[in-house]
Amino acid sequence: MEATATATATASLLTPPQSVFLGRPTALAFHSNLRFSTKLSTSVSISKQGHGRLCVGSRRGFVVRAASLSPESSEPSSMIAPLKLESPIGQFLSQILISHPHLVPAAVEQQLEQFQTDHDGDKQKEGPSASGTDLVLYRRIAEVKAKERRTALEEILYALVVQKFMDANISLIPSLTPNPSGQVDSWPSEDRKLEELHSPEANEMIQNHLALILGNCLGDSTSVAQISKIRAGQVYAASIMYGYFLKRVVQRFQLEKTMKLLPNAPEESSIQQTIVDDLRIGGGEVPSQVMSHPEVSTLPGGGISSGGFGYGSKVSRLRTYVMSFDSETLQRYATIRSKEALSIIEKHTEALFGRPEIVVTPEGVIDSSKDENIKISFGGLKRLVLEAVTFGSFLWDVESYVDSRYHFVLS
Repeated sequence: MEATATATATASLLTPPQSVFLGRPTALAFHSNLRFSTKLSTSVSISKQGHGRLCVGSRRGFVVRAASLSPESSEPSSMIAPLKLESPIGQFLSQILISHPHLVPAAVEQQLEQFQTDHDGDKQKEGPSASGTDLVLYRRIAEVKAKERRTALEEILYALVVQKFMDANISLIPSLTPNPSGQVDSWPSEDRKLEELHSPEANEMIQNHLALILGNCLGDSTSVAQISKIRAGQVYAASIMYGYFLKRVVQRFQLEKTMKLLPNAPEESSIQQTIVDDLRIGGGEVPSQVMSHPEVSTLPGGGISSGGFGYGSKVSRLRTYVMSFDSETLQRYATIRSKEALSIIEKHTEALFGRPEIVVTPEGVIDSSKDENIKISFGGLKRLVLEAVTFGSFLWDVESYVDSRYHFVLS
C-alpha cells in the first residue's frame, strides 16, 4: 500500500507539463543507425543521493568528487546554462560541467551502463519466478524507475549539449532579463563561432532560415524591436527543431553524396511549384498535432517575418535535395525522435523565456492577453536563432550517441 502511494506520487511529479512554445508535436519512432566511438579509461560511480566519483587517466589517475549540491553550490551552474538540472545525476553532471567539463562523457557513459544493468535486472524480476502480488509490485516499481530514468536521460542529453557549447567556447544565452535600458540582449555576439560549427551547405540553409525570420532586417544588428515574448520563444523552439532537422538531413546528404547516390537537382524554375503542390508545407497543411517543416514561419507579426519554405531564399544543392523528399519523408525528418529530446527543447525554452501566463479558450485558441513584449535588437534576435539552430544540431548528435549506449529511441 505504501509502495503504491509512493509510486503514484513519484509518477505525478515526473509528468512533464505542456508547453505553449512547442504546441503539440508528437515524437516519431525512427531508429538511429549512427554510432560514436569513445574509448576512455574511466571509472565513475554515482549514488542515489547524488554523490559521485570519477577516476580517469593512467593507473594512478586522479579523482574528482562531487557532493550533493546545495543551493549555494549550484548557483554557478546558472551561468553555464539557463536550465537547472534537478535529478541527482543531473546535479552531479552540473558540478562536473563547472569543474571538469571534459569528464562529462566519461560520467555519462558509466551511468548509461548502469541504466542498462538496472533495466535488465527489472526484466528478470518479471520472469516466471515472480507471480501474483510480487509481480504487480515489481511492475509498479519498474514503472517508477523507468520514469526516473527518463528524467535522468533528459538531463544527460542536456548536459552533453551544454558541454558541446563549452567545447566550442560559446556561452549559452542566460535567462532573459531586461537591462537598465529595457533590452534583454546584453549578451556578447557569438555569430561567427556559431556559424563555424556548421558545414557550408548547412550554413546556406541557416542563412535562408534567418532571412525568413528577420526579413529585410537581417543585416541590421542595432535597431531595436518590441516582440511578443511568447512568439520569440516559439521562434527559438522552432529553430531548435530546424537545427535538429538540418543536422539529420545533412548527414544523409553527405552519405549519399559520398556514395554518389544524390538525385538530379530539379530545375530552379520548378522549385516553387514543387513546394506548393508536392510538399504542401508553405500553407500549413500538415496535421496540427505534428510540427510542420521547421523552416516554415508560423509567427507572423511582432517584428518577425512570415513566409514559407523557399520563398525569397537562395537555392542551394542541399535545398534542392530536401525538396526532392516526398511529404512523408519530409515529415519524418522534421519530427523529433524521442520524448526526452522533445522535453528538453520545451524545458530549455521555458528556462530561457520563462513560463508564459496563458489561457486556452474552449475553442482551443490561446489567449495571450497577459503576454508581455520584450525589447531586443535584431542582432540579438539573430544570435538567439543561431544558438537555437546549433542547439538542435547538437541535440541530434547527443541523442544518437546516448541511444547507441542505452537504447531509448523508439523504433
